[in-house]
Amino acid sequence: MNGFALHPEAFNDIDEIASHIGEDSPEAARRVVVELYNAISNLVSFPHQGHRREDLARPAYRIKRVRNYLIVYVPDESPLWVVAVLHGHRSPRTMAAILRGREG
Repeated sequence: MNGFALHPEAFNDIDEIASHIGEDSPEAARRVVVELYNAISNLVSFPHQGHRREDLARPAYRIKRVRNYLIVYVPDESPLWVVAVLHGHRSPRTMAAILRGREG
């Protein structure tokens, strides 16, 4: 695999996470963003380490948890395709709707 690519909305997801956390602590926001990007980078070498959540996403998607966030990606794409980065406490229905909206 040649790295990873982010769905434009996944990039926005990370930006919104950073903005939200940054309201209280810019340093904490930076740490979380670094952790998210490091986790995504690690998925490139081991793309099937995430788990399936067929109740949220089509079977081709995998999900990797980082802190309270879920990285939703397609493991068999090259580059690895990150579809979304969502807060894990969101309603499963809301998450499923977001993911359906990003299928293409």
